[in-house]
Amino acid sequence: MTDGRIVRGEVEHGAVGHGAVGHGAVVRGRVGGFSPWEDEFGYSRAVAAGDHVHVAGSTAWVDGRIEHEGDPYRQTLAAFGVGLKALAAYGLTIDDVVRTRMYITHVRDAEEVGRAHRELFDAARPAATMVVVEGLIDSRMMVEIELDAYRSGLAKTLETLEALEGEQP
Repeated sequence: MTDGRIVRGEVEHGAVGHGAVGHGAVVRGRVGGFSPWEDEFGYSRAVAAGDHVHVAGSTAWVDGRIEHEGDPYRQTLAAFGVGLKALAAYGLTIDDVVRTRMYITHVRDAEEVGRAHRELFDAARPAATMVVVEGLIDSRMMVEIELDAYRSGLAKTLETLEALEGEQP
């Protein structure tokens, strides 16, 4: 998967390259850089609000292309991979996810999408919604997901990182 760039905010410790989110990095602000539509339509992939992080609709768009065309199960895993990578920029994991939303383009795909969700979230058991929609922005996309995560004290952690940065010469 492509490393996300920071749209607004800063990367703290563990950053990889200029403006990239790497393993172990913690972000203040907004995370972006996962698809061309973010800049085109003016949104961020993920936004922290207090102790919550909200991840925008994520699909199997990875490295400039749609992965697993025609396979709803694998597209679902890829889409959640994009969303979970955005959460990781805040130091959050699958265990911090409290709500998922899955938008699918055909009811026949519900079982495969649900199977992928169960494999990923069976232990965490977030609240979940699956909705059949008429279509997504690219007709090859079969599923789009959203994530909401919560970690008590996250806002304080992000504030502490900001304060520490302010103390550096």
